Amino acid sequence: MGQLDGRVGIVTGAASGIGAATARVLAREGAKIVLTDLDDAAGAALAAEIGGVYVHHDVTEEAAWPGVVETAEKQFGRLDILVANAGIGIMGPAVDMSFADWRRQMAVNVDGVFLSVKYCIPAMRRGGRGGSIIMLSSIAGLRGSAGLAGYSASKGAVRLFAKSMALECAQARDGIRVNSVHPGIIATPIWTKLASGANAPPDPERIGAVSVPLGQAGQAEEIANGILFLASDQSSHMTGSELVIDGGMTAGRISRFED
Repeated sequence: MGQLDGRVGIVTGAASGIGAATARVLAREGAKIVLTDLDDAAGAALAAEIGGVYVHHDVTEEAAWPGVVETAEKQFGRLDILVANAGIGIMGPAVDMSFADWRRQMAVNVDGVFLSVKYCIPAMRRGGRGGSIIMLSSIAGLRGSAGLAGYSASKGAVRLFAKSMALECAQARDGIRVNSVHPGIIATPIWTKLASGANAPPDPERIGAVSVPLGQAGQAEEIANGILFLASDQSSHMTGSELVIDGGMTAGRISRFED
């Protein structure tokens, strides 16, 4: 307990799933959190639960970002942590994807991360004691996947954007570290929102049992614990790195035989 005492963070997409788990874990460790999302009811309820502040926020709208950062500085005095978590997933063959869906996915998953950095880094620099930026990518940003070309493109962009920003901050000697997190199959509400043209949304537990070497889907709290590590001083010599939390999926495949 108390790994983040005195620190202030912004978590985007914080109303559910990995974002909500992250907000809870960071708050548990002493951080004051500004939660942003489009789900006002869930976001406000979680903010009240953890003693944070909720802001209705579309991460793709540049005009909204100064207000989000201002909320952190006015309410809590500074900004030390950014978790760029907000994202969407659209499934299906690339040739069947509309250009509008391609652009919407890139806007949320890439433009939103760019805007978060553009407006949060100056606030961290004003604080004078560095900071930690954690960008949520995916194992889809490390390898290709049929039916997820657009999503993979967006998450691959986040992966390399994180590395480049890590170097820009290191060059500036501002004490800000930038790393990416790459979840595998995680049981979160995003699966119910995936647009795939199927009658029913994919079942992460079933997928996890078949495709994850550890034999099950991960939980949002397991990703949040990795984010806590990157937000804390325990990872003080890490920047430009990839934290993969995927139950062994990127390590390779194993075969299971029935007795």
